[in-house]
Parts: sequence; C-alpha cells; structure tokens
Amino acid sequence: MKHADRITFNARQCGGRPCIRGMRIRVKDVLDLLAAGVSEREIIEDYPYLEAGDIRACLEYAAHESDHPVLTTR
Repeated sequence: MKHADRITFNARQCGGRPCIRGMRIRVKDVLDLLAAGVSEREIIEDYPYLEAGDIRACLEYAAHESDHPVLTTR
C-alpha cells in the first residue's frame, strides 16, 4: 500500500479504529461518504483538512482489508 502512512491507529482515539493522519476522522467515514455518492471534490470542500491522498489511502486500505480468504465448511 503506497498510502499506508496516512492511515493511523490509536487505542485512545475513535475506539482504535483506523483514522486519517491521526485526526478524528475515520477511514469508514470517508468510505461511507464515497459509497453515498459524494465526490472527492465535495469531501475535500466539506473537510478542508483532508487531502486527495487521504481519500486514496482510504480506498487502498479498504481494498487491502477485503483481500483475504473466506473459509467455508461443507
């Protein structure tokens, strides 16, 4: 992951959930906005402390986290 340094974890912040650059905005918050159809431009306008690289980092993080085997029983 090339943007992995933008995703931070702190047990005393947001319940230890992944956040962006130590701020109190969770990766999930950004992903929820994107899933709702909010554009990258709109997100940055509404959250001016975010950068385009932060949004890409959230997407990369989600892609990385979803890439795991699923074991099933027969």
